[in-house]
Amino acid sequence: FRGHKMKQTKLLTEPEFKRLTTIVNSLRYPTRNHTAVALSFYAGLRACEIAALRVGDVFDEAGGIKDTIYLNSDQTKGADSGTVLVNSKLKRQLAKFGEQYPVHVSTRTAPLLFSAKGGGFTAQTIVNLFKRLYQLAGIDGASSHSGRRQFVTQLADRGINARLVQVLARHKHLSTTQRYIDVNESKLRGAIELI
Repeated sequence: FRGHKMKQTKLLTEPEFKRLTTIVNSLRYPTRNHTAVALSFYAGLRACEIAALRVGDVFDEAGGIKDTIYLNSDQTKGADSGTVLVNSKLKRQLAKFGEQYPVHVSTRTAPLLFSAKGGGFTAQTIVNLFKRLYQLAGIDGASSHSGRRQFVTQLADRGINARLVQVLARHKHLSTTQRYIDVNESKLRGAIELI
C-alpha cells in the first residue's frame, strides 16, 4: 500500500486546528489572520493567491461577499486564471472581516489583507505569517500549503469524484490531484465492503 510518497506538508488534526484558532485569537489582527486561514483551508488558495487578492475580488459594489472569486493569471501560480467557489464557512469569515474593516473594504482596488504597516502582503510574507502561527501553536511540519492540501484531501476523503476535486483545486493535471489522495487500509477495506 505504501507506494511512492512525496515529502508532503502536514495535515492538521482537529486538536491542532483548535490550537491554531486559539493562537490566532491571542494575537493582534485576529480577524485578518482568521481570514488568511479560511482562504487557505476553505478555498485551497496558495500563499501567492492570498497575497494577490484585492478587495474587489471578494466583495461586490454593495459590500456583499461574492459567491465566486475569479483569479487572473497574475494572481495564480503562473497558472491559468482560476475560479474559486466561496463556501459558507469562508463567507462567514469574510463577512466578519467586512464588518470589522468597513472603510478598508470600500476601496475595491486595495489588497484584501493588509500588514501592520498598512500595505499588502507578498507571497513570502503570507508564508511567514503561517509559519509564525504554526510555530506559536506548536504544530511541526505545517506550512502555508497545509490548508490547501487539507482542502484537497478532505474533498477526496469525502468521496468527491477526483475530476471535481481537480477543478476545485485548479490543478492542470489530474495526476497532481491524485498525489493528494491518501490511500490507507481502512479506506480500502471500506471500499471493498461496498461491493
